[in-house]
Amino acid sequence: MRKIIHIDMDSFFASVEQRDFPQYRGKPVAVGHRGPRSVVAAASYEARKYGVHSAMPMTAALRKCPELIVMPHRFEVYKKVSASIRDIFYEYTELVEPLSLDEAYLDVTHPKKGPPSASLIAMEIKNEIRNRENLVASAGVSFNKFLAKIASDMDKPDGFYLIKPEEAEQFLEELEIKKFFGVGEKTAQKMHRLNIFKGRDLKALPRYRLVSNFGKAGNYFYDVVRGIDNRPVVSYQESKSIGAERTYDTDLYELEQVEARLSEVMDIMWRRCEAKKKFGKTATLKLRFSDFSTITRSKSQQDPFVYQEMKEVVRELLPVQRIQQQGVRLLGVTMSNFPVEKKKPASRQIEIDFESGAE
Repeated sequence: MRKIIHIDMDSFFASVEQRDFPQYRGKPVAVGHRGPRSVVAAASYEARKYGVHSAMPMTAALRKCPELIVMPHRFEVYKKVSASIRDIFYEYTELVEPLSLDEAYLDVTHPKKGPPSASLIAMEIKNEIRNRENLVASAGVSFNKFLAKIASDMDKPDGFYLIKPEEAEQFLEELEIKKFFGVGEKTAQKMHRLNIFKGRDLKALPRYRLVSNFGKAGNYFYDVVRGIDNRPVVSYQESKSIGAERTYDTDLYELEQVEARLSEVMDIMWRRCEAKKKFGKTATLKLRFSDFSTITRSKSQQDPFVYQEMKEVVRELLPVQRIQQQGVRLLGVTMSNFPVEKKKPASRQIEIDFESGAE
């Protein structure tokens, strides 16, 4: 049985700002900017008391909390702090799977140092983060990734929660369905219409009914409500796509203006491809219109795109008439379908686990 820890930094961006600017400690802070199209990237716990949360439009956040302190993004600082925290993880195990700058899974079944107890290791890591970075993290511990992630959210902020194997079944049966990892707002609403409010309600439905209502996710829900999650902690995942996107403060209606902004986004994306020395065979254009409707258009070819070729193909994907009628608020470009490097076959047979699901 594996020992999995999920570490989640508490209000990471906002906490870094409060750490670096002591005058804002204990006050409501949001990271973002005051533009009409800005959204809250992170909110301090003081701001959350007013109902401010991440992904909320900044205008709505300021209505809820007029005294809200809005701090600009400092992504380079957040990345540096995240790398330092990740170094702490690697002191205990090489099996670290980052999900974002502020959270990661750790498999400490066979730790490099520290006690054999995953709970004690999690507490040590929390203390190290506090001592070295003056930041607070929450930790969840269990025997698989699904349960560890749920556990880390049970006792925030500065939380610790352990779900033992013998406790998992009852814990999941009592858990509100909206707290299941993978159940978003729309899925929760659909489950409520099906009279699914807690884990026990979900568990009562046969697999075929869950699949008929939720597609492939139905298999995932059937397993995790029973505490089944065989996904390993993956220490490195190859990027499947490289992209860039920008949101604009005013809608773009003129085609020339859209093409100029699109060219800037394509250049950002291409520089990222060059940095990683990866060039794909599929180019995808993403547009979000003034009414918030979003479309994507793609084109693939047999060989990886070169720069000028990519720019011409992406421009051809622009829906000219719809742009002029509705206006564009967001432009994005993505490169994917990278060539697969051929490797020499191993000298021994490799067993592949076909049962590992995806989130």
